[in-house]
Amino acid sequence: MNPPVSRRHLLRSASCGFGYLAFSALCQQHALGVGGDLGDKVARIPARAKRVIFLCMSGGPAQLDTFDYKPQTGNKKHPGSVFQFSQHGESGLWISELMPETAKHADKLCLLNGMHADTGNHAQSFHQLHTGDRLRKRPSLGAWISYGLGTENQNLPGFVSLNTAKPQVYSSAFLPTVFQGTPVGVNGEDMSKATIPNIRGTHLPASLQRRQLDLVQAMNREHQSRRAEDAALESVIESMEMGFRMQAEAPGLLDTSTEPAHVLERYRVGHSVSMGTCKPSDFGRQCLLARRFIEAGVRFVEVNHGSWDQHANHRRDLKANCEATDAPIAALLEDLDQRGLLDETLVVWGGEFGRPGLTPEDGKNETGHNANGFTFWLAGGGVKGGHVHGRTDETGARAVDGKVHFRDLHATILNLMGLSPNELTYHYEGRDHRLTGPEGGRVVTEIFA
Repeated sequence: MNPPVSRRHLLRSASCGFGYLAFSALCQQHALGVGGDLGDKVARIPARAKRVIFLCMSGGPAQLDTFDYKPQTGNKKHPGSVFQFSQHGESGLWISELMPETAKHADKLCLLNGMHADTGNHAQSFHQLHTGDRLRKRPSLGAWISYGLGTENQNLPGFVSLNTAKPQVYSSAFLPTVFQGTPVGVNGEDMSKATIPNIRGTHLPASLQRRQLDLVQAMNREHQSRRAEDAALESVIESMEMGFRMQAEAPGLLDTSTEPAHVLERYRVGHSVSMGTCKPSDFGRQCLLARRFIEAGVRFVEVNHGSWDQHANHRRDLKANCEATDAPIAALLEDLDQRGLLDETLVVWGGEFGRPGLTPEDGKNETGHNANGFTFWLAGGGVKGGHVHGRTDETGARAVDGKVHFRDLHATILNLMGLSPNELTYHYEGRDHRLTGPEGGRVVTEIFA
């Protein structure tokens, strides 16, 4: 006859069972993830950059009125750039009057005027820009870089996404979930109030939190030892550890009130845009946070600015977007340069496609979508400054020389970071996957310094 079960033994056994049920639910949430190492990794090939800041201009910036100058010729169908351009820096780069502060850094910029993509549909092209695929769920660029190189600071993630608009921006898809981007803020949120969910563990002192987590992780490891092939368990365990470590540094990095007043002013933190929506712009705070995260050792930071999808009020809305982003971008480039970070930090600017030139017959002030030719620019991170690569035709609507597809852009960024685009793969569903897809991408070595 079995001995009677004590109340203490019953409670202890039941509580462990509930713990395992909760842990099982976590694993189901991470079903697509597998175990991964977020430790700082050595680049596979010579690296020119160690970090990336992607300034994502969602909606499609108009290339003819920002960085791709087309003089007006009197042709009513293709009038050229409708804003004034002038040459800047020793390189003489042509830059629009709408970007006066960024223009001061012309000799740092490498313009890619021959960009092109597969579709003029916002959702699909935005998805391709971030993941290399137009439709299927795939890891984002930041997740691939985090997977390939890890993070330089074990108390912080390898990838942070600011003012996140869509999950594909930071998704790790089938990569280990530890490489997923950490979103800070959602589209339109006041970034001064944005934080990482549940980052402040105030219910217990840190020492007791550590003991609590050690107990939970001991059970997790025991559970994992009997399921060596269940890699999702490792992913959950790593994520829990990262969440605990982030409490030590992330809150301080998000607190920009510690910055001097003149720094906040240069980044235009809290400033309102005088045209369009006339609401305070958080883009400056995003740029400042990007600098702080990069300084702290985060490998990839994405900054997001929406509303470039201007149609009926092209001139007004383009001015507003440039006003909101120009000074913060200039402040970011200046700070990175002065702090000795720009040489090792690749800054990328661009959106999912561009726009055709205005056709002002009948007083129209409208632009559409154009994926056949548009502009990105890069700075720092081993690229040529004051350089123009590629060009569009005389109308600015189609890339004709030095063409760079999103696959080529991805391949070039990976190469600059010391990762071979063709060798950075992950085995999933019976085959190896890579960011540049089955077609592969061409590394644009012509822009390397």
